Amino acid sequence: FQFFWLSLNVWLFGKTFLLYNQGLQYYYLHQMLGLGLCVSRASASVLNLNCCLVLLPMCRVLLAFLRGSQKVASKKTRRLLDKSKTFHVTCGVTICIFSVLHVAAHLVNALNFSENYNEEFVTLNAANYRGEDPRKLLFATVPGLTGVIMVLVLFLMCTASTYAIRVSNYDIFWYTHNLFFVFYMLLMLHVSGGVLKYQTNLEEHPPGCFNPNKTLRQNLTLPKAFEELFPDSTTEPFPEDLPVPEPFVQNSFLRVCSEEPKFQSHFPETWLWISGPLCLYCVERLYRYIRSSKPVTITSVISHPSNVLEVRMMKDDFEARPGQYVILHCPRVSALESHPFTLTMCPTDTKATFGVHLKVVGDWTERFRDLLLLHSNQDTEILPIFQQRRYPKLYVDGPFGSPFEESLNYEVSLCVAGGIGVTPFASVLNTLLDGWKCYKLRRLYFIWVCRDIESFRWFADLLCMLHNKLWQENRPDYINIQLYLSQTDGIQKIIGEKYQALNSRLLIGRPRWKLLFDDIAKCNRRKTIGVFCCGPNKISKILHKLSNSSNSYGTRFEYNKESFS
Repeated sequence: FQFFWLSLNVWLFGKTFLLYNQGLQYYYLHQMLGLGLCVSRASASVLNLNCCLVLLPMCRVLLAFLRGSQKVASKKTRRLLDKSKTFHVTCGVTICIFSVLHVAAHLVNALNFSENYNEEFVTLNAANYRGEDPRKLLFATVPGLTGVIMVLVLFLMCTASTYAIRVSNYDIFWYTHNLFFVFYMLLMLHVSGGVLKYQTNLEEHPPGCFNPNKTLRQNLTLPKAFEELFPDSTTEPFPEDLPVPEPFVQNSFLRVCSEEPKFQSHFPETWLWISGPLCLYCVERLYRYIRSSKPVTITSVISHPSNVLEVRMMKDDFEARPGQYVILHCPRVSALESHPFTLTMCPTDTKATFGVHLKVVGDWTERFRDLLLLHSNQDTEILPIFQQRRYPKLYVDGPFGSPFEESLNYEVSLCVAGGIGVTPFASVLNTLLDGWKCYKLRRLYFIWVCRDIESFRWFADLLCMLHNKLWQENRPDYINIQLYLSQTDGIQKIIGEKYQALNSRLLIGRPRWKLLFDDIAKCNRRKTIGVFCCGPNKISKILHKLSNSSNSYGTRFEYNKESFS
């Protein structure tokens, strides 16, 4: 997809380049600036397109609405919505690449405006005189100064968006990425300068034509061939020894101008490109602010092993589907910062409670845990806090759509989780526990890989209850559970008599993915299987490659992935 989008932008760049290189209305400006004009305008057209589209994937409410409505009935189309983050990143990278071209072209243009100052067409010049310092055009004009600031803002946003900075210090990424609003305001000012102009009177003044009025003003005389055409303009005889070219006399190759060329600045088209998506995004952010303005009621907080915290909440009129996620905002932790978390429990007709599991791995989650728990050293105990205490205000924005909503829409699904990546599947398992017959899903392969044995206790009770329920309903083959312990010093078990069903499914080592896929394909011949992964990129790449591989059983695997990084 990234290659297709980049190719499309290169095609747009080429078409716009030819337009400005061959268009007669840019003849005089092209004579002054050369290829700098073509490159700057071609890159600007690509930037307009991408600055317009880069905001749309961030309209999460709109995407969630499209996914959940009947407007998008096709599964393929809904899967395209899952690529919204990829599309956002691709547009961002494209903006960075063509911004470099745009800046380089305008640096050349500033130099050419200074060196090729045209005294005949004063209005066409951006410089005030020949030899003017090009730095004045960059730092003393509105287009130049806004362009310099936008380059700095874009540099901060791009560098802070790298994977290393997002993982090591998410705060930097969050705050710098919100500079996008400053970038768009500067962009609107940047295009209002009207530096580049085009000719408006091509019919009256074709580029390169002969202007008799201009000749007269320069105290020159016309040839005899023009005396009949312009009797009032001829005052002195043309030298007889100077021959008059026949094409000139016949006016076959050189047209006569009736007036001086007139130039006009381009209408700032960038407004047309970005105003719609920007207004849509602002309206959505306002809607999300109003929707999340009322704090939720925290009903319980549970500390799980391996630094995992479970928070259960209630909120009026809150509805969510399995696989969706919410964004949590706690002002006492950070006034501006908020983070997405997948719902591990969705509200139903019988209960209004919903919950999330979060792993304590950064400053925000550490401060949040300390505010919720009475003592931070309780992180090794599974202990509901029943003591009466005042929880901090917590605001929930969402829910928003994710690929895992489709897991119940396949007849067969393969769900692979790595560590805390099990959270998207927890809401699916909870939903199946309430009732599975109303969904299309008829067989679920659940693979969970963890480094330590204690991590399985996050959802051990849920897995056991679902396993027992399906056995009682004579559907033990509905779910196939495989738990893998990747790091261990010996044979271990999940402590507790009630976990015997899971201990028999606990395997040491890592899954043999190729054999696993072959076995699933063999048992589900000529079926389409949804593959869902939430975990490390290494596992994701392996599953993606295997999903795209062919097999001899006619089974087709469709790959889906969840990632907030």
